[in-house]
Amino acid sequence: MLPIFQIFQLSIYWFGINAIWGGLNVILQRRMDGLVGKENAGSGLALLTFLGAIVAILVQPTIGTISDYTITRWGRRKPYIVIGAVLDVVFLVGVATSNTYISVVVFIVLLQVSSNFAQGPFQGYVPDLVPAAQVGLASGLMGLMIILGRIGGVAIASIGLFTGSFVAATIGLGLLELTTAIVTVITVDEGRVGPSREGRSWFQVATGAWGLDILKERSFVWLLGSRLFVLMATVTLTDFMLFYMSRSIGLTDSEIGIWINVATGLIALTTALTTFPAARLSDRLGRKTLVYFTCALGSVGMLGVALAPNILVSVLFVVPVGIAAGAFLAVDWALMTDIVPKATSGRYMGISNVVTGAAGPIAVAIGGIAMDRVGALDFSLGPRIAFLFALGYYALGALLLRPVDERRRE
Repeated sequence: MLPIFQIFQLSIYWFGINAIWGGLNVILQRRMDGLVGKENAGSGLALLTFLGAIVAILVQPTIGTISDYTITRWGRRKPYIVIGAVLDVVFLVGVATSNTYISVVVFIVLLQVSSNFAQGPFQGYVPDLVPAAQVGLASGLMGLMIILGRIGGVAIASIGLFTGSFVAATIGLGLLELTTAIVTVITVDEGRVGPSREGRSWFQVATGAWGLDILKERSFVWLLGSRLFVLMATVTLTDFMLFYMSRSIGLTDSEIGIWINVATGLIALTTALTTFPAARLSDRLGRKTLVYFTCALGSVGMLGVALAPNILVSVLFVVPVGIAAGAFLAVDWALMTDIVPKATSGRYMGISNVVTGAAGPIAVAIGGIAMDRVGALDFSLGPRIAFLFALGYYALGALLLRPVDERRRE
């Protein structure tokens, strides 16, 4: 059994990674009006997100698999975390100082390369090091760090809403992430040595990440589909929140700076109170039971936000969405950790984040195009329509979970 503090050390980097993307969600939404015009803001964000996600989908499983077989004095995961975290800061400086849509797209794509270069190997730590009895606890802490990281990123980004400049806030996100990477590299003992490549070249190892043998893991494949749609529902809320507050509710930038922190603060509180109980409760009731509950609760919250007449009512309905998101992140990660083959966990956890990477661009593409098309007829209605798509995503996520065998594999 691992001491709780060691499990915390395994989770701290999740905070830094998600601070970057939580903050950029706000920054990029606000900058789209100036980069491509208000009438094309949704489509511009969708294209940027789509291109970045394609890179993430290719990089993360490939580097995760390579790290499974890497043998260095530092261990098999740490070299990739260091390189990726340093490059994150470089590319965030590029995003901060870019003034054209094309240059922002280029640096976001490069940021996806570096971020996933680190994240793919990092995700192997929980399957590598955490005993079965503590997977629920580790997954709960991971879920908490993801949500707190997103909220920390939003708080940093909101400084730009008050000052009118996002340069310092964007660079600050990178420095925060680099700090958590340094803590991880210094404190984590990697333990398990990588398996032998058995004569394969590194190119063969890298391409092996995409071998069709993964289709034999049927429960894993079904879980990927379920994960995709549930995450799409949550992304729809986070990636269109600023558009919603501005267009549907009619808030000014300074008011959004206040209310977006109120909303994310409530999400933080409800997540902190929910993540650990959900993960531990799933040890008793089963992972799938808890995921079904999160889909039902999230649907209620998203419907309420979509139909809310004012900011107070909408923030109230953000709470059940936050509870659902926190519980889902913890329980779904625990279920994923249970069912993947442990010897090559970097590969499987990297593949699992193909759908994490795909959830954003698919949800943003559907929601962004719908928002722009409906917005051409009724500017304030566009973000509300985007939110209503989340109800279908939750339903599909629950349906695809049914064939998953949740028994743990060793």
